[in-house]
Amino acid sequence: MAGRFMRAVQVAKFGTPLDVMHLTTVLQPKPGSLQVLIKITASGVNPVDTYLVEGKYATLPSLPFVPGKDGAGVVEEIGKDVTNFKVGDHVYCTFTDTGTCAEYALANSLRTFRLSSKLTLEEGAALGVPYATAYRALIHKVHAEKGQTVLVHGASGSVGLAAVQIAHAKGLKVLGTAGTTEGLDLVKKNGATHVFNHRKAGYIDEILASTGGCGVDIILEMVSHVNLNNDLILMNARGKTVIIGGRGDITVTPRLMMGKESSVTGMALANATEAEWTDISAALLNGMEADWLKPVIQKQYELDGAAQAYHDVMQTTGHLGKLIIKP
Repeated sequence: MAGRFMRAVQVAKFGTPLDVMHLTTVLQPKPGSLQVLIKITASGVNPVDTYLVEGKYATLPSLPFVPGKDGAGVVEEIGKDVTNFKVGDHVYCTFTDTGTCAEYALANSLRTFRLSSKLTLEEGAALGVPYATAYRALIHKVHAEKGQTVLVHGASGSVGLAAVQIAHAKGLKVLGTAGTTEGLDLVKKNGATHVFNHRKAGYIDEILASTGGCGVDIILEMVSHVNLNNDLILMNARGKTVIIGGRGDITVTPRLMMGKESSVTGMALANATEAEWTDISAALLNGMEADWLKPVIQKQYELDGAAQAYHDVMQTTGHLGKLIIKP
């Protein structure tokens, strides 16, 4: 029996998105025993997707490939051993087996999650990597508790806003940075108590002043190659910083950590255990149902604009939530 075809964005060689991402027609995949075939309503765009397209990641896919690891849509078909989903279910997915920059994608049933009816499928596409990253950083890595103070650097981006929403819901005092007036307003709207323009001279002193000079308990760091030494200054006694992102080297002063016995740890979502994934998905579903989890969509692109979306996600200014692609 002849296979069905679908539209998809394909990468045949590594390079800049605008040069190597092309819309084409490929065979629609068929699910294996533990896979779910999802009719994609929207694909979420993450910086890691662009790193993969550029060939600048530790583990690279075989060429050619369809990019995109996050998405949301409707279950079209399930593998014979899948018991937790049925055809027609609204789901979101992450770390998919085939790329989500396509009309259909295959996902492992363990990385496919039920989407609350309180969220649209477009909003569902914004969940995956950003919300799982933020939750794992706050809850699994530093065990954030009600009453603590957390500083979210780059809080107007997709991971940053997810962290602000989660921390606010958990009863933490949230401080956030952004680089534009619109970004600062958005961060405050999503639950931050104080916001700071990281492009303004002296903003580190302003953050310290907001804590009475004591510093913060937790820092979630998206731009460690710029901010890490400042983080060492901003942490309080036994404060903790989680490095979520970094694009280069930085010189730091380790002595800033010694007297305070503060600590810095790295985090990669790919290292999450199955128990952590179970906890993450349950917590996010609870957040959807409780109405505090609400992804912010900055911009939607059509499938033929996917290369532009992958270019835009790497820009260092003006992030106001999530970029998504609609096949």
